[in-house]
Amino acid sequence: MIFFAILLAFLIEQARPLSIDNPVFAGLRSWARLVRRNLDTGQAVHGWLAWGLATMVPALLATLVYWGLWQFSNVLSFVWLVLVLYVTLGFRQFSHHFTDIRQALEVGDDLLAREKLAQWLHVETSSLPRAEVLRQVIEQSVLAAHRHVFGVLAAFVVCWLLGLGPAGAVFYRMAEYLSRNWRGRPDGTPSQATQQAAVTGWQWVDHLPARATALGFAVVGNFEEAVASWRGEAEQFGPGTDGVVLAATSGAINVRLNAREGKPEEAEGVATRPEPQLAHLASAVGLVWRSVVLWMLLLALLTLARLLG
Repeated sequence: MIFFAILLAFLIEQARPLSIDNPVFAGLRSWARLVRRNLDTGQAVHGWLAWGLATMVPALLATLVYWGLWQFSNVLSFVWLVLVLYVTLGFRQFSHHFTDIRQALEVGDDLLAREKLAQWLHVETSSLPRAEVLRQVIEQSVLAAHRHVFGVLAAFVVCWLLGLGPAGAVFYRMAEYLSRNWRGRPDGTPSQATQQAAVTGWQWVDHLPARATALGFAVVGNFEEAVASWRGEAEQFGPGTDGVVLAATSGAINVRLNAREGKPEEAEGVATRPEPQLAHLASAVGLVWRSVVLWMLLLALLTLARLLG
């Protein structure tokens, strides 16, 4: 069932991508704000309580609806599963940014590429050289693919096997959202304790999914380089689980992604990799799509095993 649910969700998302201002996302954002405003007192215990409620209540609700529908109809429960996956995963939630920047770079319009990158990341990019723009696009694309696709799939499959239905997909996406949204603002909210809970909670939630994504990239890319980079250089690529995904990507497609981190003598393997070129964008796209095929084959085998069992 899960293979067909994921496949159908992918197809629907490709045909009709979900807008960022859809009612479901708006409702979840409102829920997160409500929890934070009522529970954020600045104490660590309350920060963790707010994070737990904000992530677990939507996940529990999705599971209870799934279990309830299952009692009446397998078809209805399957439809609910597809709807939850349609909302929580998909390439079209971020791929338009990548496509616009890639097209601008292909025609030599670096100014437009920097503008599109600035709109995507909400940072100043006017002074970035072309190689740095390419590096940022590759990094953000593979991280977005992990957070919107591979990480969601890993969390979903684990919770599905535990009998929790679609809880994993919802829980993962809420944890990822809070790690970005619950950051310090000019008005001082949320508190430091709540920010720390969101960041630490996300690192726990993403620990296994990030390594599953890295392993998938290694299998479909340059395995030896990806594993070596992942094991020996992850901390140089970024904080927490992002470093794991970026390190595996760097080795899998043989490109230098962490030029901003450390010195060449501190990371000889990284220094010997070529700087990002336009061709590396195609390599990154191929890496991601081969990983999707790998995941779907594994899920097809898992579904077949359950049917035969």
